[in-house]
Amino acid sequence: MELSREEIRRKLLHLFALLMPIGIFYGPKWSFPPLLIPVFLFSLFTVSIIVEALRFRIPKIQKAVLTFFGSMMRKEEHFIVSGWTWVIGAAFLCSVLFKPHAHVSFMVLSLFIIGDAAAALVGISIGRIKIGRKTLEGSIACLIMCLFLFYAVFPLVPGLLEIWGRKSVPMPIIWITSMVITIFELVPLKIAPKLTINDNLAVPIIAGYVMIGLEKLIIN
Repeated sequence: MELSREEIRRKLLHLFALLMPIGIFYGPKWSFPPLLIPVFLFSLFTVSIIVEALRFRIPKIQKAVLTFFGSMMRKEEHFIVSGWTWVIGAAFLCSVLFKPHAHVSFMVLSLFIIGDAAAALVGISIGRIKIGRKTLEGSIACLIMCLFLFYAVFPLVPGLLEIWGRKSVPMPIIWITSMVITIFELVPLKIAPKLTINDNLAVPIIAGYVMIGLEKLIIN
């Protein structure tokens, strides 16, 4: 399948979502009020949900949304809640659930946002081996990107690895977290025959709890 300019533009836009984990991690270091980032993300998520609900009910709003953002949305997102809304929801939940572990929020959100983009771009452009609606090639790209971030990028992020007092992330955390993100990005999270949790919302939360669990095992 040919990779469209719209899909490339869409994934590049998603990179702006990295501002959310940056805010979650560095907000306290920059002396932001403790509730500023969670309240901001909750407000952004609420506004996004309201807009989504209204566009499904009011044709004029749907037309306006598609006029401004249609080229950056997949066709199926014209009729369902967009991935962007779920990513904001995941960032808000991470900021609350992992508040004492801001480094975890930073890592899992960054890993998912960039790993998911890599999976989509590679899967659409050169993916041949189908696994459901996704591809093996895309999942391999996601895994490689996660490992790259762990090994080559996170050690360079100021203050990110202070909790471990070391210059690299412990290897078990690197590989297990990367595999968790890759697998759950690939496999639909069905909790009922007609109910599937959006991966943009679920994967960072699952990966976050995995990281925290691994940290406790390693540190203790």
